[in-house]
Amino acid sequence: MTDQPNTALRYPLLAVPHIQLYGTVDETMYASFKQQYAEAPAEGPLVVSITTLGGDPEMARAMGDSIRLLRDYTGREALFLGKVAVYSAGATFMSAFPVNCRFLTRGTRLMIHERSLTSTVQLSGPLSTLPDILKAKLHEIEHSMRIQDEGFAAIVDGSNVTLDDLKGRATANWYVDAAEALALGLVLDVI
Repeated sequence: MTDQPNTALRYPLLAVPHIQLYGTVDETMYASFKQQYAEAPAEGPLVVSITTLGGDPEMARAMGDSIRLLRDYTGREALFLGKVAVYSAGATFMSAFPVNCRFLTRGTRLMIHERSLTSTVQLSGPLSTLPDILKAKLHEIEHSMRIQDEGFAAIVDGSNVTLDDLKGRATANWYVDAAEALALGLVLDVI
């Protein structure tokens, strides 16, 4: 194992996060996030850690929106600490934090991929109504792609990764270890 500098001492606040999330990103995690958020100190930087193999991207976006609102309304800094695995919806949550507020622990892996959809379109009824059913499904897909691209843009904003590069890599589940994430400017530091 290569000796790595101990950068943790530069960031003492990261030692004890105010909000610690782990497991599947879902309604249960969102409820835990809201409770811990309410119990966190009202002043100073807010430190949020997460370990997840993924889950519901909309729950991740909702937690991220709380972070954005905190920043926008109070000017308070929120710091992201990814531990061990920050996959899928975890990376979506990470995108709510500016690059200069993102940290990973050594050995952590990010996994970024495209949203997926499994759906069956049932065509039944008068012929004149069938095009609307197909249009509705197409609109759902197009809207989901816009949401995905907004999240991808937030992940790479301020980094050395272009949106096109991320989109190209995300089709095959892009795994990024902490050292590579640091080299690409996706995070401020690795501790």
